[in-house]
Amino acid sequence: MIRVVVVDDEALVRSGFRLILNAAADIEVVATATGAEAVREITVGKPDVVLLDVRMPDVDGLTILREVRALANPPVVAMLTTFDSDEYIAAALRSGAAGFLLKDTDPEQLAHLVRTLAGGGVVLSPKVTRSVVDRYLDSGAGSPTSARIDKLSNREREILIQLAEGLSNNDIAAGVHLSVGTVKDHVSAIFTKLKVSTRVQAALLAQQAGLLAPREDR
Repeated sequence: MIRVVVVDDEALVRSGFRLILNAAADIEVVATATGAEAVREITVGKPDVVLLDVRMPDVDGLTILREVRALANPPVVAMLTTFDSDEYIAAALRSGAAGFLLKDTDPEQLAHLVRTLAGGGVVLSPKVTRSVVDRYLDSGAGSPTSARIDKLSNREREILIQLAEGLSNNDIAAGVHLSVGTVKDHVSAIFTKLKVSTRVQAALLAQQAGLLAPREDR
């Protein structure tokens, strides 16, 4: 079972996400919480995935994210947002969020996105704005995105696209008929050539470079 904690200041959002996710046979929402309750519930519940509101009135979502990421065995954290604050989202990605999804995400896609997060993938809304990408990547520093992408081999580019689409190393390996170890080696080489250190950074570079086809469920 994939254990999930939902953190949001709105009771309707918390209950809605619990109802939708608990309908999946392999997902259990072990707790929902407001910002003030979040770290305690996450520590006790030991979830695999946390869906965390980026902006709450009692405790700032970024503060909770940093506290959760500092835990001994931190869960994967994705930010929930209405997408009205690019600055908050960019800061969350820098602080270790595995991605972000909109609160009005299609219910049919929500369980799929949680599975993607639990499997080590990233979740990035196709509605990500250019300012989020630019603020997060700080594209003014270092080589331009196109120059970094051009350093990739055809195989590395193929794997980058699948990584950016939210696939885990296991899923990528199955799709391209390579061992998981070989895929990990390719991902490491991609990180080095792109001058990034996380899957989110690599995924956003792929998006900035126009490598991803628009998809509503990403």
